[in-house]
Amino acid sequence: ERGGAAVAPLAAEELAAPLPRAYEWIDGSAYIHHIELVRKARGAEPPETLTTDPLVYQGGSGVLLGPTDDIVLRDEAWGLDFEAEVCAVLGDTPQGARRDEAHRHIRLFLLANDVTLRNLVPAELAKGFGFFCSKPATAFSPFAITPDELGDALRDGRVHLRLRSTYNGALVGDPEAGPEMHFSFFDLIEHIARTRSFTAGTLLGSGTVSNRDPARGVSCLAEKRMLEILAHGAARTPFMKPGDTIMIEMLNRSGESLFGRIAQRVVAG
Repeated sequence: ERGGAAVAPLAAEELAAPLPRAYEWIDGSAYIHHIELVRKARGAEPPETLTTDPLVYQGGSGVLLGPTDDIVLRDEAWGLDFEAEVCAVLGDTPQGARRDEAHRHIRLFLLANDVTLRNLVPAELAKGFGFFCSKPATAFSPFAITPDELGDALRDGRVHLRLRSTYNGALVGDPEAGPEMHFSFFDLIEHIARTRSFTAGTLLGSGTVSNRDPARGVSCLAEKRMLEILAHGAARTPFMKPGDTIMIEMLNRSGESLFGRIAQRVVAG
C-alpha cells in the first residue's frame, strides 16, 4: 500500500542459525534404537546402562552453521553423514536441576543437523576421550520457537511430531520424534545438571530421531546402512559426497513448517 513499509520475499539462503554461537552445544542420544544400530555398525556393544543413563557429548559451539550453509568435506574417506535432531535452547540452569522442574529451563525449540564423520568415530572413541574430529560444525534450522507454539504436540518433555529427512530429493525418513524418545528433554536436563550449571543460550540436542518401525525410515545414513547389512549382508548406500543434498524439516498437524528447513549441500573442501 502507498505509504506502507517495503516488503520482499523471504530469502532462505540469507538466514543464519538462530544463535550464531553458543556457550555450550550438548548433544544427547535419547533414542535407544539409534544407539543399538550405530553400535552394531561399528562392532561395539551398547553400554550396560543403555536404558538408565543418557549418553551425551559436548560439541563445538563457537561456529554454528546456518540452515543453508554448505557442508565442507575435505576427504570422502571420512564417511560424512547427516543426523536429524530436535534441540532445546536452555535458560540459566542451576546445578542439581531436577526432572520435575526442568520445563522451567527450556526457552526455545529448533532443529539440528548434527554432521558426523562416521569413519573417524571408532579410532577416536578407542582413545577413551570421546568425539572431536568426527564432529564438525552443526547446522540449525532458521527459526526457533517457544514451547507454547508446539501446543499439545509437546508432552512430558518430548515433541510428538514427525521429523522429515529428504536426501538427494527423496524422502528417507519420517519418524515420530516423541514416542520412542527414551530419555526426554527433562531427563537430559537432570542428567547434565548433575554436576554443572548452564548459562542461558546452551543448546541441548535429542540425538538422532529414530523409530523401530522400518516404514518410518531413517534420520541418518548410518542407520540406513546398518539396516541394509541386516537385510542383505552388505551396505548399499554410500556416505555423503560432494553434490549430495539433505533437507530436514518438521511439520505440524496442519502441514505448516514449524522451524523452517535445513537445506544443505555437500561441497569439496
